[in-house]
Amino acid sequence: MKPSVRLVDVDRTETWTRWRRGLCEGCWAGCCTMPVEATLADLVRLGLVEAFEAEHEAPRRIARRLEKGGSVARYNAKSGLFTLASAASGDCLFLHPATRRCTVYDRRPETCRNHPRIGPRPGWCAWAPRAD
Repeated sequence: MKPSVRLVDVDRTETWTRWRRGLCEGCWAGCCTMPVEATLADLVRLGLVEAFEAEHEAPRRIARRLEKGGSVARYNAKSGLFTLASAASGDCLFLHPATRRCTVYDRRPETCRNHPRIGPRPGWCAWAPRAD
């Protein structure tokens, strides 16, 4: 008999679970369906932008190139943040579709590194058990 799966809606934080160590191991990666904001330094770390380009090119121009390439959805000049594009499924571009694991974990943006300490409900996760 399968355990009942608690429905989680990433847009309704009251459905989230309080984060605790080890929670990620059995998760379906709900946080990887939320928009990811990245800095220019994050884009360099991800290998989407060369360090030289980041130092000498206007962020708007970089954003335009990355938008055309499909890795960035938009750029907010006021905050200086880029929003990474999502896959057609709504998942992060860097989330492996089968394993539901981050393919750039060591190079992931600061937003991801700091989750769940920051975000819409600090200390809580859009967690649901894996469907293995």
